[in-house]
Amino acid sequence: MDEFAVVVPDDRRLELMVREIEQVDGASVEEVRRVGIFPDPRLDALESAAALCEAESIVELQSLLVSHVRREFLAGWVAVLRAGTVLATDGADVPDSAKLCALAAGVAASPLVAEGVVGPEDLAVARLPASDAVMLVGRAGHVFRRRERAQLLVLARVADRAWQLLACRPGATS
Repeated sequence: MDEFAVVVPDDRRLELMVREIEQVDGASVEEVRRVGIFPDPRLDALESAAALCEAESIVELQSLLVSHVRREFLAGWVAVLRAGTVLATDGADVPDSAKLCALAAGVAASPLVAEGVVGPEDLAVARLPASDAVMLVGRAGHVFRRRERAQLLVLARVADRAWQLLACRPGATS
């Protein structure tokens, strides 16, 4: 599955472009959406990883993680939880704490979902095992693709390692 972005001046030309793409043998258009900024997964991932590595505290790391993930994945909301406690959130439509805890418990019940390999179309999950935390990412309107889930898992690994390094600092609280 390939993704690409084009600048189309009006809806009429957009409809024409979709019809023309679908004329190609084996090609189909799965989704068309307007975005204010088109993410570059390679650059965005590197920028997010750099920002996480530059965090000076665990709280700053958690805040950077949820804000970068929400922007990078065009998500509606992101939350990081640990032991039934919501540590950080970002987004306008973040579910309440009880629902977030229920979601975290639900995904933990399925090994494939807990590992971020599969999941509901509108929810991506990434564990931060060394920190005993989980990140939930919600997005309405378009499904999380396998590539995005894999990218989220790698970013969670970076965050988990940064968290552990910050926890080793004198006076750190995790």
